[in-house]
Parts: sequence; C-alpha cells; structure tokens
Amino acid sequence: MLQNSTRLLRLLGMLRSSPSWHGAVLAERLGVTERTVRRDVDHLRGLGYRISATPGPDGGYSLEAGTTLPPLLFEEDEALAVSLALRTLAASGVEDVEESALSALVKLEHLMPPGHNRKARAFFASIQKLAQTGPKVDQAVLATLAGGCADHEQLQFNYRDGKAQVSQRTVEPQGLVNAESRWYLVAWDVSRADWRTFRVDRVVPPISSGARFEPRSGPDKGDLAAYVSRSVSTAAYPVRAKVILHAPMQALAQSICPLVGQLAPLDSQRCIVHTGAHDLHTIASWLCTLEVEYDIQEPPELLEFLRAMNARIDRTLGRAIKAAH
Repeated sequence: MLQNSTRLLRLLGMLRSSPSWHGAVLAERLGVTERTVRRDVDHLRGLGYRISATPGPDGGYSLEAGTTLPPLLFEEDEALAVSLALRTLAASGVEDVEESALSALVKLEHLMPPGHNRKARAFFASIQKLAQTGPKVDQAVLATLAGGCADHEQLQFNYRDGKAQVSQRTVEPQGLVNAESRWYLVAWDVSRADWRTFRVDRVVPPISSGARFEPRSGPDKGDLAAYVSRSVSTAAYPVRAKVILHAPMQALAQSICPLVGQLAPLDSQRCIVHTGAHDLHTIASWLCTLEVEYDIQEPPELLEFLRAMNARIDRTLGRAIKAAH
C-alpha cells in the first residue's frame, strides 16, 4: 500500500513538471506497465485531479486545472515559502483574509514533518514585524476590484475622499498596488476622463459591474507603482517641491519611502526627489532628516523657509553656547 502511494506521488509530481507525458515514458520512469499507469491515473482522478488523456502516438497525459482543490504536494522549500506567505497574509491588514490565512497555516504546520516544522518555526522565530498601522481593507472589495482588473469590466462604487466627502465613480480598473500597508486601485475615471488613484479602504461597497472595456495604455508607461508613488507623494498636495540630492539614487532608494518622495537619477553622484505636502514646514522638516546635502530647485519659497529655519537654529545654538560659558 505504501509503495502504491509513493508511486502515485511520483506520478503526480511528474505530471506537474511537464505539460504532457506519453504513457510509455511514464511507465518506464515509474518501473511499471502502461496498464498500471492507466490505473494510477484513474486513482488520481478519483482524488479530484483533472487529468486528460489524448490517444495516438503523439498523445499523452496532461494535468489540468480543476474546479475543486485536490491535495497538493510541496517540497520542503515550497512548504516553507507557503508558510511564509500565510504568515505574511495573517498580518496583512486585509479583513477576513487574516483569519483564513491563520487557519490554513495551522493545517499546513500540522501536516509538515517534525523536522521541517521545527525548521519553519525557527525561521519565523527570528523575524520580528512591526504592528499593522494601516487601515483595514475589506477582502471582498479587494477581490472584486482585482476581478474587474482581470476581466476588463467597468466598476461602479461610492468613494470617500480624505475629507470624508462621498462621490459616485464609474471606472475602468487597471491594476492594484500595495504600498506601506495600504492598497491602491489605479483606474481610468470615466466621468473625469483621466487616470485616478483610489485608496481601497475608502471604496464603499457594494461594487457593481458594468460593461467590458478595451484596456488602455496605463499611466507612466504601464508602471503603476511609479504612478501611485507620484500621485501619493506629490500630485495630491498643494505644495510641491523638486530637490537635488547630493548622493546616488541607489544609496537613497531604501531610505526614502516612495509614498513620500519620488526619486529620479540625475548623474552618478546625484539624484532628484519630487515630494509634496500641505505646507512648506512639512517638506523642510523632512529634508532636514536626510543625511545628505541638497539644492532646492523649486519652489523658491521653500528656500526662504529653510533660511528662516536655519536662522532660528543658529540663534538657539548661540544662546546655548553663551550659557555654557
């Protein structure tokens, strides 16, 4: 019985590794007759796997996607990767998904061999994650938006902006972007005839589907992540700044969040950052946290604000030095 089960697992692994297998090749690899291969294929079909068979010299067996989820086989590294993905989802901020991911993780770890399980637990014990601070996202809303992107269907929904004003939108969804614990929908706004970025946690269900549409060329040459970065870090704010940073772009890419500033290379030793805020004070304060020298390109009011800030700092330091003596 154990030998038959092992052979079934080997057969399933082979069917997964190639689009099609001739029966004679499977029989040779497994060390059995073609009749046994046919019997094993029938057994796998009984377990829920959809396996098609094409007769003839050019035919063979093919594993198809099914309507139900049969048992899956994972190698050790695959199981570790799935476990990592489930743990990440369990703290993703997507409502309902967290509980489902945790339930699936418990089932997976229960079935993993003790050695593999200990390795996975040791791996995750060394990882620490900050608490989720972003807004919760409705799983059903996220799934519906993703479906609209995949099926090229117009979507209608109510949207609550940053001032809590609700408006009805009809959009052609292009794609979803996950950034800094937030989900964004990039879509063509039909009534405004322009591309827009929508925070998914501000989409108010229900969402209704409309007519199919012909996909457009996406903004920023299809780089939706760059478009969201520009929309959120700069375009959404009344005060916008362009600053030259005296450091290579690669050296700053990890320290400057794309939702705060959008970097672009200038030369091998400098780069440009575009950023925005509601006031000059916020931008000036952020620039002071950067451990690089910089030149203000625009707006000129920002340079004057920094001069005034620097004067206050000089006076403060002067008083401190005088008091120390």
